[in-house]
Formats: sequence, structure tokens, C-alpha cells
Amino acid sequence: MSRQHLTFSCEGSILAATVDEAAGETGVLIVTGGNETRAGAFSGQSRLAARIAAAGYPVFRFDRRGTGDSAGKNGGFRESEPDIREAIGVFREIMPGLKQVVGFGNCDAASALMLMAGEGLDGLILANPWTIENESAAPPPEFVRARYAEKIRNPRELLRLLTGKVSLRGLASGLLQAMRPAPAPSSLVQDMAAGLQQFGGKATILLAGRDRTAQAFDACWNSQDPRIQRCDGASHAFVEPDAQEWLYQRIVSVLAGEQAR
Repeated sequence: MSRQHLTFSCEGSILAATVDEAAGETGVLIVTGGNETRAGAFSGQSRLAARIAAAGYPVFRFDRRGTGDSAGKNGGFRESEPDIREAIGVFREIMPGLKQVVGFGNCDAASALMLMAGEGLDGLILANPWTIENESAAPPPEFVRARYAEKIRNPRELLRLLTGKVSLRGLASGLLQAMRPAPAPSSLVQDMAAGLQQFGGKATILLAGRDRTAQAFDACWNSQDPRIQRCDGASHAFVEPDAQEWLYQRIVSVLAGEQAR
């Protein structure tokens, strides 16, 4: 296994990329979320790529326009489709033995893959898809209920309540939020659902149990969707050791399934 750095062009801008080489015929395209660089939070995607490549699957990561080491204007996840398309083409070109490419994205990277209907990819791994159009909006009721359930299980929080260290006004406001009905699906969610419906390959949805983004997704999606798998104790970037292992195992399981096709 070896790692090489390269650049490629997208609509006149030069983008930076990294490929972890391996001999397998199924590869992973990692798409970063938000303004994150291809290394990922706490270099998590870099370490994940190395581990996946060690298991025999090549991995391609890149900085979209305007982020990290890439030039150009950062248009956000809604305008990242050209970047993703070019990355897929370059990955297949430099690894001509590839027969399948699976796209993996966390947060709005997952949303971007859904919005483009996974075109050019054979499989999708979508972690904590971003569905919040108005970031200043109140948190979803499911998030508030989960937060209060966690507090109730915490003896320290119960002691704070019994000793008067918790604002009763704040508590009442939070309980009212928890009782609110779930909001209607936004246009973003509808577009993501339509894109995923058009995708002809297999999609896997991974949700971190302690992540507000995942909880917001759960609130506006079919919670019984058989494509959903949950990691109860995980935060948004799956930084906990057991969550890292869980994520790795889920990704490799998907890749093994694609390889067997």
C-alpha cells in the first residue's frame, strides 16, 4: 500500500487530492463535509483511508474548490457536484483496475451525494446527512427529547435539579420544545429523497446516536428505512474509538458486498 498526492482540474480551478493505493477492484471516494479538508476531523479520514487501503480497497480523497489546498470559489455542498464528478473520473483514470467505486460522505457531503443521485458511483455510504436549511431554527423535538433522556440518566443532572441549580423556566421551555410535532420535510429533504430514489446502486445510511445532525435527519426521514444503521454512542465525526471501529467495519462490509457482485 502506498499514498500519493496529486492535483486535478475542475472548471478552471486546481484541486488537491490524495489516493491510498491498493490492489482491489472496488474503491472508495471520500467526500468531505462542510469546509473540512480531506484529512477530516482530527485527521480521521486520513487514518480511515489508510486502514481501508490496508484491507485491499483503494481510497481517493480531495479538497473541493475553495477549501484546504484547492483553489477556486467555495460554493458549498449544493455546488460541489462538478468537483465530485471530476474526482470520480480521475480516480478511475489513475486506478484503471477499478470496477466499482463507492462514495462515502459525512454531513453535507452525504447530502451532496444524494442530490446528485450518486451518478457515476456504484454504491453510497451516507453518514449523518445534513437536512437543516435554517441553522438558526430550534433543534428538532427528537434532539431535545434525547438530550433530556440523557440528563435523566445522569445522577449529577438529577442532583442539580433537586438542589435548585437548574432553571425551571429553561426546563419548561425545553419540555415545550420536546412536545412540538416534527416539522414537515423541507425542500432540501425532498430533493435528497428524490435523488436517492433515482440511484440505481445500493445505499447505506449511517447515523451517530449523539449527533444533532443525525437526529434532525431521523426526524424528517422514514425511521424504519432498512438502509439505516445506528451507532448509539457516536458523535458526529465518529471520533470515539468504538465508533471509529464501528464505522470502519460498516464501510468494509459494504465494499466486500460490492466486490462480490
